[in-house]
Amino acid sequence: MNILVIGGGGREHALVLALKKSARASKILCTPGNAGIAEVAEVLPCDPNPAAWADFALHHGVEFTVVGPDNALECGIVDVFEARGLPIFGPTRAAARLEWSKSFAKEFMVRHGIPTARHGSFTHLSDALEYVRQQGAPIVVKDSGLALGKGVTVAHTLEAAEKALEAIFVGELGASESEEMSRREVVIEEFMTGMEVSCLAFCDGVRAVMLPMSQDHKTIFEGDVGPMTGGMGVIAPFPLMPEQLEEIQTRIIEPIMRGMALEGTPFKGMLYPGLMLTPAGIRVVEINARFGDPEAECLLPLLESDPLEILVACSEGRLSPDLVRFSPASSAVVVMASPGYPAGSTRGIPLELPEVLPSGVSVFHCATAFESSSLESSGLENTQLVSSGGRVLAVQATASTLELALTQAYEVVQNIGFAGAQYRWDIGFRLREKR
Repeated sequence: MNILVIGGGGREHALVLALKKSARASKILCTPGNAGIAEVAEVLPCDPNPAAWADFALHHGVEFTVVGPDNALECGIVDVFEARGLPIFGPTRAAARLEWSKSFAKEFMVRHGIPTARHGSFTHLSDALEYVRQQGAPIVVKDSGLALGKGVTVAHTLEAAEKALEAIFVGELGASESEEMSRREVVIEEFMTGMEVSCLAFCDGVRAVMLPMSQDHKTIFEGDVGPMTGGMGVIAPFPLMPEQLEEIQTRIIEPIMRGMALEGTPFKGMLYPGLMLTPAGIRVVEINARFGDPEAECLLPLLESDPLEILVACSEGRLSPDLVRFSPASSAVVVMASPGYPAGSTRGIPLELPEVLPSGVSVFHCATAFESSSLESSGLENTQLVSSGGRVLAVQATASTLELALTQAYEVVQNIGFAGAQYRWDIGFRLREKR
């Protein structure tokens, strides 16, 4: 089977490597891809829009497509592919609204009795400012739309909340509120205390099968401080009590699936609610509609069953729990980001990776490219692996224990040549503290 993977980050690198293990996968293409993906799949350019992707799939004889990024889902890639008879893994644009509109997701959760934080949604800066001043700090400000995992501010002061609102509505270009109000929306919600975990589930429109729980580390600095990022590291499995898993299944996953079906938008693909383990019970922080990144890099190496069989079963509405098997081992990911991230990123930094990796360790490319330079004396060209974005590499290790997985991942991180790299030394610190 010829497979197409849409995307070019660490998540898609992990998907490509997982799919290569399938006995049914004969050829894997990826667009736009990156330098790491190019080593294991055929990377080809394509205009980034649903019609062009569909033409690409037809031209190259693609028999199944896997969508990685949230913005591809928002622009309706699944709808276009299905209309043209092209099999694809992912939710329709209407179903993916759970992610691309946090305001919609909040209203949906209220309608279907899914536990989440108290909140308000606003399309005018003045109304939003009035609300935060009434509620007080700490409070959480979220861009309702897609923001590459960085549209959230946990404001511990009113001043921080006001600055976050102004950044969303006015932005760096200084547009007036009247110019922005027609297309900007924020969700402001109560500050919840507790531990945050990631729950991913394969879905076929009716049934859902959960993956092992994982825990992302979202902020740039150790101790969970500093600006939000797309994720600086992950551990899995995150240990929960059986009654907690049952609560997630019956009070969150199943109601989401039922609710989406009742509203005429059955959810097929990867459902990914972020959860907060609060003193009052488990609450949904937000809902995503695709593989998490870097959760994918952490979880897919633990998958023991055929990933292509699972994804095809989801798209065809015949998912069953016996198709999904994960290793009981532990997995850890440490993300290496460029200097200046998340405010910006430095591109073109030379990267030197170890020629041989220890058993159980993988380096997923998140934002890399090859840069060519001429060797004047010989007239030849030399290619250098360089950074091409904010989060550049994700170093993953699988081992019998979490401590060993983290040790192995950090050893490889220290052996990667990457000037000015940012990474956190405390991935997994919450579990270490509990011990």
